[in-house]
Amino acid sequence: MLLAIDIGNTNITIGLYQGDDLTAKWRMATSYDRMPDEYGVQISGFLSHYGITASQLHGIFIASVVPPLTDKISEACKTFLGLRPMIFNHTMKTGITIAYDNPSTIGADRIVDAAAAKAYYSLPACIVDFGTATTFDAVSRDAEYLGGAIAPGINIGAEALFERTAQLPKINLAIPPSVIGKNTVHAMQSGLIFGYVGLVEGMIERFKKELGEDTTVIATGGLASMIAELIPSINHVDPWLTLDGIRLIWEMNQTHD
Repeated sequence: MLLAIDIGNTNITIGLYQGDDLTAKWRMATSYDRMPDEYGVQISGFLSHYGITASQLHGIFIASVVPPLTDKISEACKTFLGLRPMIFNHTMKTGITIAYDNPSTIGADRIVDAAAAKAYYSLPACIVDFGTATTFDAVSRDAEYLGGAIAPGINIGAEALFERTAQLPKINLAIPPSVIGKNTVHAMQSGLIFGYVGLVEGMIERFKKELGEDTTVIATGGLASMIAELIPSINHVDPWLTLDGIRLIWEMNQTHD
């Protein structure tokens, strides 16, 4: 069994793989203040809930965009699970060619997503990841990671409205009844949700002009399901794309006698 760990700015997502099958997955909030022991207890608890012991794990692979937490969670895994995790870096085998000015500056999740897109979908591809940031990643017909675009995530927009205005409330993100909001909450939801729909639709159109009209568009990330249903140009919603990419890259980088 493989424990795949995706350390993001808002959430840490963990997947348990038995072969190719994602048999369990968990999310916990990213916190800089937790100690390694706290993370270790929580991860151990997840496994125990499914009746999994540390001795059943064959490996742990971490992809992280939060360097201060990489060492903490790595230490937690060594202490509580008895395994030293493999940590993703851009020099590993990924199955794709990285055509980027400085590969070391690319977020691990973006490369991992690209590797999974190549394995599971037709190329060229545009991957839209609705995370803390909304990222757009381009994979060419020849399986090259070309780069992409980064925009503030929808939750950042919601928080900014609440924090920077005197009279706007904190709201839950949900699709409002109509574009024209009849109250402040619905007006904010409309601006955030439909505003981001317009952003994503526009970016997809521009990516297709550069990649080709047959580009496969894949949505992933925590808010992908809600936003994607409003965007016909999104072909696939794959909330666990990053975890699948972690598994694929882990398998590519195993040494065999």
